[in-house]
Amino acid sequence: MGIVREDVAVLGADAPLRTVERDEDLLLAAPHPGPMKLWRDHDPLTVVHYPQEYAAQPFAPPRGVYESESIRVEWQTMNNRQPFYHRNTDVDEISYQIAGERTLMTEYGVIEHRTGEFSRLPRGLGHDNYGREESHLLFYTPATVAEERAAERTSEPVFPPFPGWEPGNVNEAVTQCMGAPGHDITVFPIDERLLLDQVHREKERLNVLRAAEGAGTTWLYRSDGFRLGVVRLAASDGTVYRRTLDADEVQYQISGTRTLISQRGIVDLGPGDFVRIPQGLAHTSVTSGDAEHIVLLSGRDLPQVAATARTAEPPTPARVAAARAERTSR
Repeated sequence: MGIVREDVAVLGADAPLRTVERDEDLLLAAPHPGPMKLWRDHDPLTVVHYPQEYAAQPFAPPRGVYESESIRVEWQTMNNRQPFYHRNTDVDEISYQIAGERTLMTEYGVIEHRTGEFSRLPRGLGHDNYGREESHLLFYTPATVAEERAAERTSEPVFPPFPGWEPGNVNEAVTQCMGAPGHDITVFPIDERLLLDQVHREKERLNVLRAAEGAGTTWLYRSDGFRLGVVRLAASDGTVYRRTLDADEVQYQISGTRTLISQRGIVDLGPGDFVRIPQGLAHTSVTSGDAEHIVLLSGRDLPQVAATARTAEPPTPARVAAARAERTSR
């Protein structure tokens, strides 16, 4: 290891505040001992994993991954209808399609979601899902969220919303607390056809967003204390670190593999892995190229609520050198 660069960044800014040079051995080392200990011991980074390959299972509520008072991140898999329509009182709800096919039915029209697409449900919009061997992510944060990229396409009036649809005895659930289970305000029967016909009385439509082609970061959504985007990495030896001073960073690996190096450990990441990097922590990625991940910045601590799949190892000079040699030789 030798001299590396560190970009010092803040939430919401596209350019770093400043760039400094570091001795990488010292950047990743334990503090020098002193006459008294004035710092805390910190646990290494932890990884949460949900497989991207569909596995048959009964319908279940989304699994919480990270949650704070202002942001909730969930993972969901479906091969059926969601058994109710949903309406949030307090948050915008963003989804990302990991795999499979999903029909999103709303009062603003219908979206047939494809892998790699995002959409945002504004607060107060009734919606339901019909998934076919699929998985998706959900991001809840207080309204109102702004979109930072032009739409690939928009929702449309579609009836019936999918082949074989029949109106049934369905409920609507109105919820608070970012849609968390057990926080319903009221649940009541509805006329599903009447709800879907509302699209003809609405001027607004939902926007479907997708990351730009090529290497770099595409920011898609932002609000106060929240930013969401996609990072596409070309081959990198990880000699440029990033330290975000005022935001926790959650990353979800979409495709490809990389080695994450940080001041709280080094860990290999592959498709389906989540990791949270606390605010103020320097980190970088080593990859042979064609690696893609979602990045979420939270202006408040965003604790992990899911079970840990594995834990980062100490970032020793030997381990870092081995990761660079392995990745860059591919």
